[in-house]
Amino acid sequence: MDVELIEIGDFLAAYHPFDMLPPEALETAVASLQSRYARAGKTIITVGDTVEHLYIVRTGALETRDPAGEVLARAGEGEAAGAAALLRGGEAVNTVTAIEDSLIYALPAETFHTLRQRYKQFAYYFQPLGGARLRTGRAVSNQGHGHGQLNLMSIRLGDMLRRPPVTIEPDATIHAAGACMSREGVSCLLVVEGDRAVGILTDRDLRNRVVAKALPYDTPVSQVMTPDPLHLEADDYLFDAMLIMSRHNIRHLPVLRDGALAGVITNTNLVQTQNTSAVYLVGDIYKRDTAEGMRDALTMVPELILQLVETGASAHNIGHVISTLSDAATVRLMALAEQRLGPPPVPYVWLAAGSQGRHEQTARSDQDNCLLLSDAYDPEKHGEYFKTFTRMVCDGLNICGYVYCPGEVMAMTDQWRQPLKVWKTYFSRWIDQPQPKALMHASVFFDMRPIFGNHALFHELRAYVLKKTQSNGIFLAYLASNALSRQPPLGFFRNLVLIKGGEHDNTLDLKHRGIVPIVDLARVYALDAGADAVNTLDRLETARDKGSVSKDGAADLRDAWDFISTMRLRHQALRIRENKKADNYVSVDNLSNFERDQLKDAFSVVKTMQGALATAYQTGRM
Repeated sequence: MDVELIEIGDFLAAYHPFDMLPPEALETAVASLQSRYARAGKTIITVGDTVEHLYIVRTGALETRDPAGEVLARAGEGEAAGAAALLRGGEAVNTVTAIEDSLIYALPAETFHTLRQRYKQFAYYFQPLGGARLRTGRAVSNQGHGHGQLNLMSIRLGDMLRRPPVTIEPDATIHAAGACMSREGVSCLLVVEGDRAVGILTDRDLRNRVVAKALPYDTPVSQVMTPDPLHLEADDYLFDAMLIMSRHNIRHLPVLRDGALAGVITNTNLVQTQNTSAVYLVGDIYKRDTAEGMRDALTMVPELILQLVETGASAHNIGHVISTLSDAATVRLMALAEQRLGPPPVPYVWLAAGSQGRHEQTARSDQDNCLLLSDAYDPEKHGEYFKTFTRMVCDGLNICGYVYCPGEVMAMTDQWRQPLKVWKTYFSRWIDQPQPKALMHASVFFDMRPIFGNHALFHELRAYVLKKTQSNGIFLAYLASNALSRQPPLGFFRNLVLIKGGEHDNTLDLKHRGIVPIVDLARVYALDAGADAVNTLDRLETARDKGSVSKDGAADLRDAWDFISTMRLRHQALRIRENKKADNYVSVDNLSNFERDQLKDAFSVVKTMQGALATAYQTGRM
């Protein structure tokens, strides 16, 4: 290759997507280029032309306008024009003009299409902006990801089983059970009737239910076993086991294959993965007797996030794991409060809201919680108990690192510690009179999830709310309008709009300008469909199945949420590694061209779906 072509190759290699081509492909592209010079005002492409080249700007600038004269795009140094026409088979529907004296490289259509066919990263770049391009790009970026690492969603439980399950019958004695466990070298026995597991007996059961209570050795196993144990299937993933064991603070999990017992996954199996400290953190939390002790256990959360990010766990999965730790701290603090105050005088259920309620927490954040009481609640008789109880739990959470909610949306606030009938009144008012403050409350309390207590109280409230919101056109229109208040940071020419000035100058707020708009969209779609899901991806899936959002729209939003959330987590993990506080503000200077393009695609999806929402619910916005 002569000196001039080498220089052109160096120029192209500095710009995306040519920077991702292998050297031989770049050399082929350079050899096919034609150099052209266009003075300012010269038309390069006219409506109706058959476009035969991709035009790459070396110097100067090109502008694309539609037939009505509206500016659609501008291409500067290293950028290209004409791709949309080439993807349509060469038909030009817009005009491209040089707006400055410009040196242009013309890449023949044949070479352009050959590169697209052979190199996915090249094809991705020139796909139309939006969901399809985002999916293609993520597939490209995920190729080879996790090499040499454990992917929590790639290992199936059946592959981790090392031996058949050791079983015993329910009428066997605990003496026989202990002897069997010792002989077989196992820490648990599955209690079976025929080929069905009716219980599980663990070494912890023998310690706590037999030895501690001095039961006679001839006591039947059925009296001390844990009946109807939780279980998973052999085709389920390691992550599923880690999550269920963390949530329920258990150390043994039966695994079935085709309906028959296949084995047991234990915490010993999980430790071999080196990425399952959530199981042990939950167990550690339940052993602590003070909020300060739980705070010490939770100092491992940043390291856990780092492990999960580095092993390729999805943002969806990481949110469930981290939220499970918040749940565990809350439940333990409630148990400690009841130990001090005595049993509650009337039934209640503690509810998490916000990101914890949606199972979407990352780093520890502020509290969003409330208390739902039975209608038997009498403020004069029971008020002091629950005031003290909720104060102890919220104070404990604050010590643990889940700081007080700035808006005081916490169970220790009198307004958010009420009986069922009052909560129904709240929701009726918010739905029937959707003023701005009511919509703000709705965005928090429509994301509630029961943590501990009488779940039936929550389910009654939830059924009441869904009945009032489903297909409620007026309320949904107001909620949709509220969902459009946060726009993604994407400018007219598909440029990223950065924060200017202040502490976060020249950054993107991935949470409030990227993730929250998708959360808001999913909430509207789910309530319209009468879906009781609160997790964002679960809401999109249910809303899609019930027809309140299109299949493509739901898929695009899911991919956008997952990409933005994953980028946010990686940013937070990097800050944690640098001993900095995790935040949501990403500098574009730290992003590759590929990542910037993916962000543009994700934001474009959000913007498109916000426009569709505005039209569907006639909000009068956008």
